[in-house]
Amino acid sequence: MPSAAERTRTLVQSTCSAMLLIPGAAGSCPDQLLPDVRTVGPDGEVFLVLPADSPAVRAATHAQDDELAVVLELTDVAPVSVPNRIRGRAWLSGWLTCVPGVAEPGRMLLRLELGEASVDDLWGAETVEPDAFARACPDPLVEHEAELLQHLHSGHGDQVRSLCALLGDRESDAWAAYASAVPVALDRYGLRVRFTRRHGPGTPADRSFDARFEFPEPVDDVVALRRAMHQLFEAAGC
Repeated sequence: MPSAAERTRTLVQSTCSAMLLIPGAAGSCPDQLLPDVRTVGPDGEVFLVLPADSPAVRAATHAQDDELAVVLELTDVAPVSVPNRIRGRAWLSGWLTCVPGVAEPGRMLLRLELGEASVDDLWGAETVEPDAFARACPDPLVEHEAELLQHLHSGHGDQVRSLCALLGDRESDAWAAYASAVPVALDRYGLRVRFTRRHGPGTPADRSFDARFEFPEPVDDVVALRRAMHQLFEAAGC
């Protein structure tokens, strides 16, 4: 499984939403605290680009000792329609400073020196040390995950649903037990599918659960992913 540091690094370098939480800025418009761009430097520092008139820029500019304590909160939402779409959150706490003269006109580059981090996602809740975050690499599929999940859901729904056979439901009518099977997460180690089992007599509602399907070996790119997915579907008898 991906480490907590890798999962956090992946969220930072993904397209999930992010917001700066700054003391004294609770009354600010939320849009003014959303970084336009975020990247990770070689030492694990996080660089953020915001409008020059953002409350974050003003606060960092006037902070005592040139340091402003902030939290960068990231919220990861599944790119497919599914109940409980929030897949996880991460929090990066540290000190924010301005890096003048680097961003384009009307924008300011800010540097977040990481003090501590934590992640709470589909794998569980864990803390992340700054050194581990600096050493970690984002998942190689992060740039393509949303598109790949949407493609699997819209173009290969029956094949995804057939993976229920790998759960032990190998009867001929196994598919009928499930109202839906939605791919909700994808990384170099495997695919996570959210199954919804049809309710039966005496059962008040459909019941959803996640199942994780590991690849034979980690994949590094989309080409290797295609091979791994074909192996999964073949194993399910599709």
